[in-house]
Amino acid sequence: MLYELRIYHCMPGKLAAVVTRFETETVKLFEKHGIQPVGFWTVAIGESNADLYYILKWDSLDERQKKFAAFQADPDWIAVRNKSEEAGPLIASFSNTILTPTSFSALK
Repeated sequence: MLYELRIYHCMPGKLAAVVTRFETETVKLFEKHGIQPVGFWTVAIGESNADLYYILKWDSLDERQKKFAAFQADPDWIAVRNKSEEAGPLIASFSNTILTPTSFSALK
C-alpha cells in the first residue's frame, strides 16, 4: 500500500474556494475514477494557513498513474477546474510525496 501526501499552497484568499471545490465536486470525481482519499486537512497552527493537505491511498504506482491520468483528462474535471478558476488560479503551487508505511504504522 502507498499513500500520497498532496499539499496545495493556495493563492491569497483562495483556500475556501479550493476546499469548496473539493467538497462539492472533486471528491465525487475521485470516486468516479476509483481514487481513494484518506483525509483532508487545513492548517490550524503552522507555517501557512493557506494550505490544503490531503492523502490518497494507492495499491501501486501503476494504479496511481492510470487513475490520476484518467481523472486529469476527464472532461467533467476540466470543466469544474475551469469554472472555479474563471477569476484566476486558486493554487499557487503544490507538492506531492509518495509514502510507504512503516511496519509499526496504524495505516498499512
